[in-house]
Amino acid sequence: MKNFSNLNEVNDKILKIKQLLTELETQAEQFPALSRNSKRALASIKMLELNLTDIVAFDLNDS
Repeated sequence: MKNFSNLNEVNDKILKIKQLLTELETQAEQFPALSRNSKRALASIKMLELNLTDIVAFDLNDS
């Protein structure tokens, strides 16, 4: 992972996006399209999260 100097920072940003999307999805009861699209975006964020979880959790970062 030498291309990213700070994977913890990237992970924090992904978690922040996840938090914001979760809040948006829960507040979108009267706006079905927003709710659906938030859920779709959360699925994409989950894939990003899975890509970094083990590296960050087990400190497998090469830098």
